[in-house]
Amino acid sequence: MTQDSIHQYGYNRDFLRKYVRVIELKNDNSAIVLVPAWQGRVMTSTAEGEEGFSFGWINHSLISSGKTQPHINAYGGEERLWIGPEGGQFSIFNKAGAAFRYDNWQTPAFIDTEPFKVTRLTDSSASFARDAETENYSGTKFRLGLERDVILLGAKEISARTGVEITGLNVAAYRTKNRIINKGMRQWKKETGLLSIWMLGMFNITPSVVVVIPFRPGNDNLLGPPVNDDYFGRMSSDRLIVKGNHIFFRIDGKNRKKIGLSPLRATGIMGSYDAANNILNIVKCDLPEGVTDYVNNSWHIQDDPYSGDALNSYNDGPLEDGSQMGPFYELESLSPAFELKPGEHLEHNQVTMHLTGERKILDQVSLKVLGVSLEEIGKAFL
Repeated sequence: MTQDSIHQYGYNRDFLRKYVRVIELKNDNSAIVLVPAWQGRVMTSTAEGEEGFSFGWINHSLISSGKTQPHINAYGGEERLWIGPEGGQFSIFNKAGAAFRYDNWQTPAFIDTEPFKVTRLTDSSASFARDAETENYSGTKFRLGLERDVILLGAKEISARTGVEITGLNVAAYRTKNRIINKGMRQWKKETGLLSIWMLGMFNITPSVVVVIPFRPGNDNLLGPPVNDDYFGRMSSDRLIVKGNHIFFRIDGKNRKKIGLSPLRATGIMGSYDAANNILNIVKCDLPEGVTDYVNNSWHIQDDPYSGDALNSYNDGPLEDGSQMGPFYELESLSPAFELKPGEHLEHNQVTMHLTGERKILDQVSLKVLGVSLEEIGKAFL
């Protein structure tokens, strides 16, 4: 295990307490830190108590500066609530008529700098909510409610929800229920733009991290390609490999790349393995069967604004000017978009798990949940 303080859970929890109100949920040696001021996001977690590895990436320099940045305040956090679409004619990040470039791109304040209200708090769960208004690139206005429940899981619920038996392992696991409610007077329509829930998890880079995503097999002509790697330019085989029914994505924080899976290919499961620290990470989300309308987040006017991905993974790297926000990497999931009537809601549920301990037992979990062994993951790019 990495022992420097910046990767220790207790250090990061106490660091956050200096600058913002935190909520800590604990269950024996597992714990998570939530920040209501930042949309109730999970900033970090531990499976081994105070001295355990801190799983979430935290932007220490931005938080300690006390400054507010233009465009986005990337405080970090291993699971945060965002809203899509980010680009296209229905983007809520770009004003009407503005070119799709970073100078014009602005994260809505209600998912960036504005706090959520704590509506319920127990020893093992916390609920958050807020109302908001926004307008998309095409001029459609939305009145919406956002609700979020975060529940720290015990062994029985982990087994019930994931099928994973954690005997002999150290585990931090939590599930979230995230909802968008139409609080306006009109139904949301596809032709004028819809919204979706977007969960983003930012995790720490080490030299040995590999992301693994299983996908549904089938004919490319019917299902499309297994993976979309054209976000920031296509990738070579030393960074991205498709083998069998699995995608392997090498993470190093040195090359800004992103991949995505369509709802026809995604299974709702993705993970990563950090061999240097013997950490297996798993994200599992609910994907409604047969639903294919997912918002397209690409930064241009789109022929099909509902042809977006259901799962994404991102490897941070330097920008063109040499600056870099991280390094970190992301595991992301998205909900479909629905034509909600007034008072209706859409919900997106997700479970995040971090497991450490005996490699033999970790290997069994990897085989059961991801469908590949730790050895296969470790040797993917050798």
